Amino acid sequence: MPNKKKLVVLSGAGISAESGIKTFRDSDGLWEGHSIEDVATPEGWRRNPQLVLDFYNERRKQGLEAEPNAAHLILAELEKHFDVQIITQNVDNLHEKAGSTNVLHLHGELYKSRSTKDPSLVYDVKGWELKLGDTCELGSQLRPNIVWFREEVPMMVPAVELAEQADIFIVVGTSLVVYPAAGLVYYVPPRVPIFVIDPKTPEMSGSTKYVTFIQEKATVGMTMLKEKLLKEYL
Repeated sequence: MPNKKKLVVLSGAGISAESGIKTFRDSDGLWEGHSIEDVATPEGWRRNPQLVLDFYNERRKQGLEAEPNAAHLILAELEKHFDVQIITQNVDNLHEKAGSTNVLHLHGELYKSRSTKDPSLVYDVKGWELKLGDTCELGSQLRPNIVWFREEVPMMVPAVELAEQADIFIVVGTSLVVYPAAGLVYYVPPRVPIFVIDPKTPEMSGSTKYVTFIQEKATVGMTMLKEKLLKEYL
């Protein structure tokens, strides 16, 4: 189909939660029982790299068992009708497992490692384990390819460009509180329809005239939205 409409999707932890991947942190501020400072900051890595490696090894091991849910599968299926570009805050690979072919990971990728000397050297993690002593081609220790707190988010630049090109913009499984990702919605051109799928209605400043809020979890909301998209936007 020539000239497919560009459907840009911002996905967050809520879409993965339905596949059994715990959302980023619990109400007590801990992530799987660990302080964010210890496992998701450059300082935590410098203090105790072994703890950080163990933590992400455990996440990878859990993630290998997770399967994409209906929301992931619908987004992959929509590629038949639209030019679907996914911007995800998630580090798992469930969008890819579902068959989506254009996925931009804002916060890094769990199944990749990168050099501590040269961030452009990125490698696939075979299986789930990354160990102390695993090095890049320059001989420096490999770290998880994850954007930690207080680190820059280099993929924001291409993400902004995608948001600016959207014909339709979908927010699914994120309550738009984690910045800079939450700011992407403000780069969507005026009068472009925005659909926000989340059990809570996120706060959005400015006009919400072209915003439709679907207060459902990701699988239910995407099932509803798929029908609407195929009926009204093809």
